[in-house]
Amino acid sequence: MRGVGGPLLCISDLLNDVAEDSGVPHDHAPPSDAADVSKLPPSDIPKLFQENFNELKGALEGGDHSWTALTLKLCSALETANKLVDSSNSSVTSLSEKVDELERIVNRRDSAITAAKEIQGSLKLYDQL
Repeated sequence: MRGVGGPLLCISDLLNDVAEDSGVPHDHAPPSDAADVSKLPPSDIPKLFQENFNELKGALEGGDHSWTALTLKLCSALETANKLVDSSNSSVTSLSEKVDELERIVNRRDSAITAAKEIQGSLKLYDQL
């Protein structure tokens, strides 16, 4: 199904148009190596993005249509990065809640220690009398 028209077209519409113009059969599935992006460690995503961006930039400067597949690779890397950021945000929220709970426990502990010291001090005064 084609996307809704207007000045902002879907990437699938753009790829359809390029495929129709060039006579190259089109397949909207991401390249096989694009699917492997989700298996990368988070620290490798910026490097992968830069590599894909450089490949895409080189393809756009050339005259062939390899940029369509490279665009899909880049989009796949960006989607994976977005999922990673969402996951990190939820992990940070959970971690923040746990830190808040630990702070409450530490504050209760400090209050209990202070109360115990006061009781101990009053017992020492009582013993001295």
